[in-house]
Amino acid sequence: MEEMEPQTASGKVLWHFTMSLDGFVAGPGHSMDWMQGIEEAGDRDIVAEYVATTGAVLGGRDGWDAFPDASMTYGGRWSGATFVLTHHPEDAAPSPGVTFLDCDVAEAVRIALDAAGGKNVEVLSPTIGKQLLERGLLDEMDIHVAPVLLGDGIRLYDNPGGSPVALTLLNGGPSRVEVGLRYRPVR
Repeated sequence: MEEMEPQTASGKVLWHFTMSLDGFVAGPGHSMDWMQGIEEAGDRDIVAEYVATTGAVLGGRDGWDAFPDASMTYGGRWSGATFVLTHHPEDAAPSPGVTFLDCDVAEAVRIALDAAGGKNVEVLSPTIGKQLLERGLLDEMDIHVAPVLLGDGIRLYDNPGGSPVALTLLNGGPSRVEVGLRYRPVR
């Protein structure tokens, strides 16, 4: 399998997460302590790529309530327009650079794309990402698989009883190839 091409700032709606091997993007209560000690693969500075190519962030209220500090996006390396989609913006504490939206997800994406100024809108919410995927409003998913099994928490994609969603691999080679990962438990 080829190395993934660097991310580009091309006005995409991008669903981006680091995910555990068993499909969780956060632990119970949105905990993120499981990411301690996880290293980036290869020589690329992936965080720098996303800092440079992201013009706006779109997140959900649950994630915001767990981490209500937009200045800490990418460890404080990124700044820009942050939008939080919520059904109850009236009880959200104001925060510099953050706009709370109570609208349809398609309208939220339009607002975020306008604010992104030609760069990408990064979706940092499993729930919003799922809605965008279902409505054909998601351009790309960029998932980094971490070598950990959480067993519980917030899943990237949860759709009991739903139909499978076929994806095309963008890392080069066959577009429908299975990606092999081989791990050993740390003892």
